[in-house]
Amino acid sequence: MKTLSNPLLITFCLTACLLGCGGKDKPAAGGALGGGAGMPAPEVDVIAAGRGNATLTQNLPGRVQAYRTAQVRARVEGVVEKRLFAEGSEVKAGAPLFRIDSRTYQATAESARADLAMAKQTVERYKPLLEIKAVSQQEFDLAMLKVKQSEAALARAEEDVRNANVPAAISGHIGRALVTEGALVGKGDATLMATIDQIDPIYVNFTQSGTDLLRLRQAVKSGKLKRADSVKVELLLEDGSVYPHAGKIFFTDLAVDPSTGAVSLRAEFSNPNRELLPGMFVSIRFPEALAENVIRVPQRAVQAGAQGQFVMIVDKDSKAAPLPIKTSGMTGTDFIVAEGLKGGEQIIVNGLQKARPGTVVRPVPLGETASPAPLSATPANKK
Repeated sequence: MKTLSNPLLITFCLTACLLGCGGKDKPAAGGALGGGAGMPAPEVDVIAAGRGNATLTQNLPGRVQAYRTAQVRARVEGVVEKRLFAEGSEVKAGAPLFRIDSRTYQATAESARADLAMAKQTVERYKPLLEIKAVSQQEFDLAMLKVKQSEAALARAEEDVRNANVPAAISGHIGRALVTEGALVGKGDATLMATIDQIDPIYVNFTQSGTDLLRLRQAVKSGKLKRADSVKVELLLEDGSVYPHAGKIFFTDLAVDPSTGAVSLRAEFSNPNRELLPGMFVSIRFPEALAENVIRVPQRAVQAGAQGQFVMIVDKDSKAAPLPIKTSGMTGTDFIVAEGLKGGEQIIVNGLQKARPGTVVRPVPLGETASPAPLSATPANKK
């Protein structure tokens, strides 16, 4: 038997086979190969709009400030011999931070101690002489004055010796050293050598608009809102995460700054892990008032367009549809809806990129796992 070797003959045979099979069932138009009709509807996470009570909150920018700050300065003149701390470490109050050459002050102290001993000897020698009138009362009084002057000179000299070891005034976080070994300090002024910040607890300073504060008070006074009982506040870090320790409002300036129209506030937070550092920019979220019988929706579900704010809902035909709304404030990370929702609407919170207006979608309650959706079967045309 001969093997087929002609390429044209091979092609002819393959074509004949394909045509012989083509008379059977053909795929229906719009089938799986036609693209789309056999694909399941996209899944979207939804929540049902419902009414309830909510605490109105406000996020305001703030800056972290140390609880206390102490400047480490040279109290005596001299040359720095040694730095006694690690830069960026924690130090205790009273711990020595720098050592200044104290040999001159030690010599002065020894001289003052000798002068004091001599002055005391003179007084002891004058006492019997005063009784027999061998010395006058004035001479004895001058000897006593010399003792007091020598005592004061010795106290000053000993204080200079102690000040040659520059101590920490407070406990806290010490930054970089501003002087090095060999530097002359204290000549003419108290040289700044380092700075200590106490950062546990720590402050956050922020401001609130005087207009917003007035509007809030009027709403509470009229009964539209109730005053929030909680005085705790939350701190949001620069990456948007919530700081794990709640704080409290520590100080409120009751006066409005005429240049900015804002009221100054201060919150205090514990900082055991030293996560907050002076100078950091953060946000403060604090409760303002309690709103009753309101609808709240997640912030990510609210979109903005040319006509204003809106949410995407799943209508009665299982299609995504935009619904205009108006918001009136925040409660945590949720918006409070003032207009547009009545309650019961299925609001899309996840999968918005798949929920184009008019698209059939498959709603899944947020937090639940959807069961697999079967592919829609497309019947084949029969002869």
